Amino acid sequence: MRISVIGCGYLGAVHAACMAQLGHDVIGIDVDPRKIEALEAGRAPFFEPGLPELLTSARETGRLHFSTDMSAVAGAQVHFLCVGTPQKQGEFAADMRYVNSAFDALVEHVAPGDVVAGKSTVPVGTAEGLSERLAATGATLVWNPEFLREGFAVKDTLHPDRLVYGLPTDEEGVPTPEGVKAQGVLDEVYARTLSEGTPLVTTDFATAQLVKVAANSFLATKISFINAMAELCEATGADVTRLADAIGYDARIGRKFLNAGLGFGGGCLPKDIRAFMARAGELGVDQALSFLREVDSINMRRRVRVVDLAREVCDGSIVGKKVAVLGAAFKPNSDDVRDSPALSVAAQMQLQGAHVTVTDPEAVANARAKWPDLHFADSALEAAQDADVVLLATEWTEYRELDPAALAEVVAHRRILDGRNVLDPRVWRAAGWTYRALGRP
Repeated sequence: MRISVIGCGYLGAVHAACMAQLGHDVIGIDVDPRKIEALEAGRAPFFEPGLPELLTSARETGRLHFSTDMSAVAGAQVHFLCVGTPQKQGEFAADMRYVNSAFDALVEHVAPGDVVAGKSTVPVGTAEGLSERLAATGATLVWNPEFLREGFAVKDTLHPDRLVYGLPTDEEGVPTPEGVKAQGVLDEVYARTLSEGTPLVTTDFATAQLVKVAANSFLATKISFINAMAELCEATGADVTRLADAIGYDARIGRKFLNAGLGFGGGCLPKDIRAFMARAGELGVDQALSFLREVDSINMRRRVRVVDLAREVCDGSIVGKKVAVLGAAFKPNSDDVRDSPALSVAAQMQLQGAHVTVTDPEAVANARAKWPDLHFADSALEAAQDADVVLLATEWTEYRELDPAALAEVVAHRRILDGRNVLDPRVWRAAGWTYRALGRP
């Protein structure tokens, strides 16, 4: 099929390349000419494992192209809307300007029978409004939310754990004839994925829009729950990692996302739960999501607590102390520094008088652009040179596998803060280090 992808950021660029990999003829559209130039040359404008190779192979087939000209979507049967919805400045609500602008530009070029598939994470009720604006064109809107994990985005697109279609429905919740036809089109787009037995959920607009924010809110709640337990563990001398292991064996709970530490960040979970709360307030059901305020609060407290730990191990003050922060991205296998706990802590320490040096395998350039006042290094050993304390803030494999003896040769004092609870305290203490972590004795 001929497909267009509107918006070529983290979601759109990966989706476009994967659709070409599935055999479709794809045109990706973005307003950023530098991004389009890079993608047209087969270069990923951000770090995502597997994407450069996928871009190269898809471009070689001749099935993948990129442009800044919206008119290039003409002739496509399906148009995927993959535009970002960042948090509004000074508010919790999602900023819908980019989605609305992209949609308005797209509407000028769709044809009767086309399918516009929204993938952006939007406030519930958005699809209904967009559908009304699209009606006069003869095209049909569906909502097809994305569930990508940065660092695994290619795999999650080619082999998702589920597909969700939000279709136009009548008053009884039954898909309209246009909805049935649109489902058939999407089934053709995802034919290879569906042939692998991927579960498919078909539902109405409202439910489909809620799926992504509900999932992210649940994951954020799970992370903040174990971090709340970490606070109790610190007060009682218990070990939060062993606690997580023990309760994680319960199949109703599971061990995933029960890792205490610096908490969540990035461009999805923080802004999605805040936008969810804002939308609930607009709908008059804000009490239903009031618990998310505490989820957010617990998450932010973890960052403050790490600064407190640094002060404790540095004899009560970090003023003038040299701090090495290992990690700038909000998670490993990504160069995304949006709402990064690692950078937040680094900046707090710098503001409180410490001399902070940050390193990251992939995110230094983005971190430097966001926090130019911080110092940066190319490696962990360089960052830790003469450091009074080392903080592991992003759990990259190379940091998890650091040799305590090698690191000891360059630091001024053997003090390490394990902000992600991924190091073995016995190994580090045996090598003469003062080891501290969140929720562990």
